[in-house]
Amino acid sequence: MLKTITKAALASSLLIALGGAASAEGLVEMEKNPSNWVMPTGNYANHRYSELDKINKDNVGKLVPAWSFSTGVLRGHEGNPLVIGDTMYVHTPFPNIVYALDLANDATIKWKYEPKQDPNVIPVMCCDTVNRGVAYAPAEGDRPAMVILDQADTTLVALNAETGEVVWSVKNGDASKGETGTMAPMVAKDKVLVGISGGEFGVRGRMTAYNLADGKEAWKAYSTGPDEEMLVSPENTMVLGKPVGADSSLKSWEGDQWQIGGGTTWGWVSYDPDLNMVYYGTGNPSTWNPAQRPGDNKWSMTINARDLDTGEAKWLYQMTPHDEWDYDGVNEMILADVTVDGQDHKALVHFDRNGFAYTMDRESGELLVAKKYDPAVNWATEVVMDKSSDQYGRPQVVDQYSTEHNGEDVNTTGVCPAALGTKDQQPAAYSPETKLFYVPTNHVCMDYEPFRVAYTAGQPYVGATLSMYPAPNSHGGMGNFIAWDAGKGEIVWSLPEQFSVWSGALATKGGIVFYGTLEGYLKAVDAKTGEELYKYKTPSGIIGNVMTYEQDGKQMVGILSGIGGWAGIGLAAGLTDPNAGLGAVGGYASLSKYTALGGQLTVFTVPDQTAAK
Repeated sequence: MLKTITKAALASSLLIALGGAASAEGLVEMEKNPSNWVMPTGNYANHRYSELDKINKDNVGKLVPAWSFSTGVLRGHEGNPLVIGDTMYVHTPFPNIVYALDLANDATIKWKYEPKQDPNVIPVMCCDTVNRGVAYAPAEGDRPAMVILDQADTTLVALNAETGEVVWSVKNGDASKGETGTMAPMVAKDKVLVGISGGEFGVRGRMTAYNLADGKEAWKAYSTGPDEEMLVSPENTMVLGKPVGADSSLKSWEGDQWQIGGGTTWGWVSYDPDLNMVYYGTGNPSTWNPAQRPGDNKWSMTINARDLDTGEAKWLYQMTPHDEWDYDGVNEMILADVTVDGQDHKALVHFDRNGFAYTMDRESGELLVAKKYDPAVNWATEVVMDKSSDQYGRPQVVDQYSTEHNGEDVNTTGVCPAALGTKDQQPAAYSPETKLFYVPTNHVCMDYEPFRVAYTAGQPYVGATLSMYPAPNSHGGMGNFIAWDAGKGEIVWSLPEQFSVWSGALATKGGIVFYGTLEGYLKAVDAKTGEELYKYKTPSGIIGNVMTYEQDGKQMVGILSGIGGWAGIGLAAGLTDPNAGLGAVGGYASLSKYTALGGQLTVFTVPDQTAAK
């Protein structure tokens, strides 16, 4: 029987040869193949979990470096590579180089993309010149498979995954206004979602969806302002079970402050294909001086649940109304089945900067659990869970640690956590085997003095001076790595660390959890007990996220090392003023004794592997 080979069929066969699957499901199917690592967080649910178990708690002690690759760039290396078949895609901080490495040929460079960007974007990048990774889009019809990069200058570019040639590019913002790009885009169905950075420059936050086919805008949802610009329905968008009502954002700002109100969207996005909903968080309101912006400042500091196709908000939940401490709400939303009080929920679990871990029903937006995941947290006593209370869902602020209550030009001392939060963007992991969440945390407190500041486009719009230090009366270090029960809202075990754990975690079916440290150690611990099973010091401090894949029948573990990010900004940018880096330089000054600048990918393996018993 004669077969006609169409372009679509050819693209499909080529993609399958690369280890993917060109189908209507696209990445939904590809993420099921544990040999690959097809999106920054591992899968749409942001589990950062792998079914691979050839490296396991019985043999991980034999882990050794297999090969390494220098990125050629210093500064902070956040995020992680992707692996599709025999190709690994590696990204860097500014200037945002992308390398395609041929894993079948000694990791040689298949292609390199190095965008030409104006270096004037560097001074308007808040907390180092980081980039959190690239996204992958499988081929469809005449369109080739693509790698999507969000450049520092806000250019969103789609690269041919085989050649590195530009397929399309679009400008997502304006760096002259302080708008920058640092997040990892997220591809779902026929769209790519990307947010914007710049909350410290009075940028008006938003999430934008572009069409994969040609880069044209599909929808844009602002974090603040009129309902129609936020894609919010007064009747159909819900907040804790009730309609949000008309002008919910406008009523929570004074005058037109919402136009420079922050709420930027530089964190992670998750997606539930069954509900066709995407989830992400918004950042701090601008300025950091709360006295200058009366009201709840909606919808900064908010979990957004939106329809992927239209962008319409299904439900919203603001974690820190009228933020007084810079507790951005951009951290990842992890989608998992969680049992709370004997009832099963399709849940969303979020470890917020403010120190509370939230478990919510991801379909309805019902608040199920809200508990502190670091005992040092003191700015609020609790989140009210009584649905009949007018305070339902709101944190109860302690006046002693309220920067607004204490006033402008007053130094509020001993606030826990510090502005960088109990956890910043460094993503947690979830294991369906143990039903536990593995969370890298900061154990850091601060002094915070707000002052009056004027807005000028493209200039810092901060309005506070900070200093940071380890949580008092504790283990003396600045971090913990914890296992968390999201149904009960309890820490199962906790490992103290000398510095904040600024690395994304990885859990595997092999019964182990990996994470990195600011000193540069890759560590492996027992998923059930937290017992340390392995550590190895890489050339520079780790703020990257651990990932794993399979090559030639062997499981491999990869990690980017390169000190920087907010915690390492002193080293990355050569800053010495203790109050520089929004207070982080002084807090992490001793880090220079343990590590130095770098930019390297290290890939590990166990020479003789057998699957876990």
